Amino acid sequence: MSNIAYIPGDGIGEEVTRQGIKVLEYLDGVYNLGLKFEKFDLGAERYLRTGDILPDDVLNKLESFDSIYLGAVGDPRVEPGVLEKGILLKLRFYFDQYVNLRPIKLYKEEFSPLKGKGLEDIDFTVVRENTEGIYAGIGGFLKKDTPDEVATQEMISTRKGVDRVIKYAFEYAQKFGREPKLTVCDKSNVLTYAHNLWQRSFKEMGKKYPDVEQNHFLVDAMTMKMVRNPEVFDIVVTCNIFGDIITDLGAELQGGMGMAVSGNINPESISMFEPVHGSAPDIAGQNIANPLAAVLAAGMMLRELGYGNLTPKVEAVVKQALENKMVTADQGGDLSTDEVGDYLVKTLKSNEEGE
Repeated sequence: MSNIAYIPGDGIGEEVTRQGIKVLEYLDGVYNLGLKFEKFDLGAERYLRTGDILPDDVLNKLESFDSIYLGAVGDPRVEPGVLEKGILLKLRFYFDQYVNLRPIKLYKEEFSPLKGKGLEDIDFTVVRENTEGIYAGIGGFLKKDTPDEVATQEMISTRKGVDRVIKYAFEYAQKFGREPKLTVCDKSNVLTYAHNLWQRSFKEMGKKYPDVEQNHFLVDAMTMKMVRNPEVFDIVVTCNIFGDIITDLGAELQGGMGMAVSGNINPESISMFEPVHGSAPDIAGQNIANPLAAVLAAGMMLRELGYGNLTPKVEAVVKQALENKMVTADQGGDLSTDEVGDYLVKTLKSNEEGE
């Protein structure tokens, strides 16, 4: 049995994750997975109603779950950053979800913005360190709001933090890499302390994985290579801030944020899965939002829960939906959000019967 905490969140969050729940419930019924869902009221509505963002009693309750399925966070009625820090970042840090896993995979040829690059060329995964770096929040102001103001924010890299994310990346490359090959992305020619640590860790850890090809790109060269020759990448490991940037570039390579999915992973504890696209309040409640990223996030969650044989089935029906234009208007179809979810379940059933 796997207990899943379901946090639909804000805007289109519930509309899109409802389709992921449909897919999970169908697979649960066929394969008797024992999936149990509990919905949590966290987001803008709760905050505006009560002033609570993520109370300690809710955090304590979440500790009893096996995974978290998150919709979206953010609302124009709430100051930017309040909900994002109070829910998303708080969950990442509280559960020490030190890996941010971002697959960059093209599912439909015409979605590629790169000339001459197709499905075989755009298919790699970024392993981003998720709890240190710039986002550790170490810094402050001196003489704020004066002409002499100084603002500092420090990049924090610990040996433990760097070692464990690089170790995860090597093992992920062994299990899921195509070649396998692992690329470390940094700025070690300028960040001569923090990224010297990354270089030393990568080289020392690499001795334990001789079967994994190992190489290195500076982050500026990495962005150029992603546009020119994305096919050279298999698995990439990088720090928090660079991972944030290159994965958004990667999302554009695969057809935009509507196809981007994120796993916040702690292999020894509770992981969290979400679409990356945000809450899109301008279209919330209209049943027109693209749910495919939310469905792919559900598929990624299945792998982490130990049902990795089902993840390719979810990816396959997403690809079929795109090929047959059984999608929302933003991707060339004319279906509603709910109709896309229904089509995915119908296609899963048809595929099962054809096996």
